[in-house]
Amino acid sequence: MYRILKRDGNAKRAEFTTVHGTVQTPVFMNVGTAAAIKGAVATSDLEQIGTQIELSNTYHLHVRPGDKIVKKLGGLHKFMSWDKPILTDSGGFQVFSLASLRKIKEEGVYFNSHVDGRKIFMGPEESMQIQSNLASTIAMAFDECAPALAERDYVERSVARTTRWLVRCKAEMKRLNALPDTINPHQLLFGINQGAVYEDIRIEHAKQISELDLDGYAIGGLAVGESHEQMYQIIEAVVPYLPADKPTYLMGVGTPANILEAVDRGVDFFDCVYPSRNGRHGHLYTNYGKINLFNAKYELDERPIEEGCQCPACRRYSRAYIRHLLKAKEMLGMRLCVLHNLYFYNTMMTEIREAIDQGRYQAYKKEKLDKMRTGS
Repeated sequence: MYRILKRDGNAKRAEFTTVHGTVQTPVFMNVGTAAAIKGAVATSDLEQIGTQIELSNTYHLHVRPGDKIVKKLGGLHKFMSWDKPILTDSGGFQVFSLASLRKIKEEGVYFNSHVDGRKIFMGPEESMQIQSNLASTIAMAFDECAPALAERDYVERSVARTTRWLVRCKAEMKRLNALPDTINPHQLLFGINQGAVYEDIRIEHAKQISELDLDGYAIGGLAVGESHEQMYQIIEAVVPYLPADKPTYLMGVGTPANILEAVDRGVDFFDCVYPSRNGRHGHLYTNYGKINLFNAKYELDERPIEEGCQCPACRRYSRAYIRHLLKAKEMLGMRLCVLHNLYFYNTMMTEIREAIDQGRYQAYKKEKLDKMRTGS
């Protein structure tokens, strides 16, 4: 159940109740592709840094260890020892990212595994079956994520097929949730809006999928080659045509600035690999912009990554020490950087919710963006 608590312009503050707990939105989902955050981050760490919901990937878990193995072990929550909500991405993004290893047909997509080359077939029914085996809280519909700048004719055909696939996903999810051996018979289904950068295709698709009365709606196929301005235009155009009484999820986005702008346009859910990926390379988010710990100027810097930050890294260690760990290729360096970045994102989402609650989101957004841009 989704309930809007407060509106501030188009920004909305809501709560989404699931069988695995209630999520306060806007929210950033911490990305654990293969049932773990890269960088040696445990689920106990996620609890400590204020993570509300974790995201794992259907395709990757199907390849290894295998969704049937996860089911035998009691589902993803038990497998990774995490009792809060989990969203599983449908595998649709891999249709885009593994372009050289796949062939798209009406029935679904034929892949060669990126791990060992073995043949894999995934269609709407298979994606739902895998996600049901994983027993995530929220399953994403299987779609094709067309390149943002693809030709109009291709995008029209791709979106029409994504709609047909969505109808099949809904029917299969209903069937699976009714089976006696289903681990999570309350699994929710989110549909995905596609249409590249064509506003009219996006809007028409949003209208069509809204009629299916799903548990939530995502905007997919952005942050894949278009400009930030194009992305914001599409969000602005599409959100009014998605159901106001259901959560809106912007997939794979993004930078702190992207999130601040998208919240302003009515988005609730976000996910992105940036905080963990950048952290593993010593690139750290702060309220005064990004810093790169590999820079020589931090060699003797005894300050924490950010003064006043309460993350596990900043409470105890200096920039100089963490830089040394990274240079020495000690795993602890990566781990501390990833924890800091995820804490930064999770804390920013708390600030966003508080600002909307207090009716001062515009002022908060401007102050946050100005600080990050000017470094002061």
